[in-house]
Amino acid sequence: MSEEKSAIIRKKDLSLLERMYIPEIVKGMKLTISQMFTPTFTTQYPDERFQPPASFRGRPVLVEENGVERCVACGLCSRVCPALAIEVQAGETDLGKERYPEKFEINMIRCIFCGFCEEVCPEEAIIMSQEYELAFTKPQDALFGKDKLLVPIEKVQTRLDFLRTNR
Repeated sequence: MSEEKSAIIRKKDLSLLERMYIPEIVKGMKLTISQMFTPTFTTQYPDERFQPPASFRGRPVLVEENGVERCVACGLCSRVCPALAIEVQAGETDLGKERYPEKFEINMIRCIFCGFCEEVCPEEAIIMSQEYELAFTKPQDALFGKDKLLVPIEKVQTRLDFLRTNR
């Protein structure tokens, strides 16, 4: 009885060709050769620039409207950031809004361009821009403060329109 339990029952034994994997190699070569004759879509990068669509998520920026940032320093963006790349410190002001960010920094090395900060912002103050060229020689260059993050609303109007129509 123990001999019957230990016996392996195979439904199908492999043929000689299947054991040598020749049919699978032929299928792989057929796929490779078929891909060789499809048209390529190579862009000559420095000469031809990629024009991203409105749905593209580039580096995050702060929207500046009438010379003042829209941000009210609620801190939701820093709380929702999975990479812990955003740091916000609030300050009091006498303007129409009660708070503003005294310090707003994004560590672009840590940023994963997920767009959660954009989704959670109640003021549409932080959005993902269409800028995709980021290169740093030192880690200190990757800390973007308000001086590098503030962008006039006119430059990001297409992204704001896209967000308003697709939320």
